[in-house]
Amino acid sequence: MLAYTLAGLLVGFLVGLTGVGGGSLMTPLLMFVFGIPPMVAVGTDLLFAAITKLNGAVAHGLRRTVDWRVVGLLGTGSVPAALATTAALDRWQEAGAQLDTLVTSALGAALILTSLALVFKRRLHRVGRELAGRLNGDWTRWRPALTVVTGLLLGALVTLSSVGAGALGAAILLFLYPRLPTVRVVGTDIAHAVPLTAIAGLGHLHLGSVDPALLGSLLLGSLPGIYLGSHLSANIPERVMRPVLASMLMAIGVKFIW
Repeated sequence: MLAYTLAGLLVGFLVGLTGVGGGSLMTPLLMFVFGIPPMVAVGTDLLFAAITKLNGAVAHGLRRTVDWRVVGLLGTGSVPAALATTAALDRWQEAGAQLDTLVTSALGAALILTSLALVFKRRLHRVGRELAGRLNGDWTRWRPALTVVTGLLLGALVTLSSVGAGALGAAILLFLYPRLPTVRVVGTDIAHAVPLTAIAGLGHLHLGSVDPALLGSLLLGSLPGIYLGSHLSANIPERVMRPVLASMLMAIGVKFIW
């Protein structure tokens, strides 16, 4: 169990250092290094994410850096999608389907999308700002529906892979709400991620794909890791960390798919 605690420490440190969601790092680590089955890695990481993100969501809420209307729109799509995806996994599992293959493919796709979001986040923000200026009222009219659709996609993807509620969700919000201050985008993304990962994680718990002992060991290491990483993040330029991390996630994602 000490190895799992150290893994939690490492992932927590990287999350604090880079701001990238833990699922992008934790799930591949559990599968590659420790040989944890894909379904168990995803299910355990979902509850791990819900617990570790809760503190951040509360902090942003107290600082009033959460747009609760956007959280509600995202949740309108993501919560039903998470429940529907869990129900589908349950039915397929009862039918004897090989869910690990499905989860591995979804994880690869999610990691590739996350790496692209890291690289093109600023460009997406700029394009969103240009569209908002050009379309004016039309953009405002369509944005709620697009936010719900985003929630639907994130709900399914996160339930299948445990990845997408962090960097990918934030990048999409920057595109849809380019005038929203970055700190509110981050706070809104985290606030939405907590119920999404909790519901998806509880769904996996119902499916039997959560390891409680593993979860406890990961949490034991992650909390001090996040604290250390967040305090060191100011000393490492983002322009250095972002391409390195994006390249690593892209390579892992490609390996999972092919």
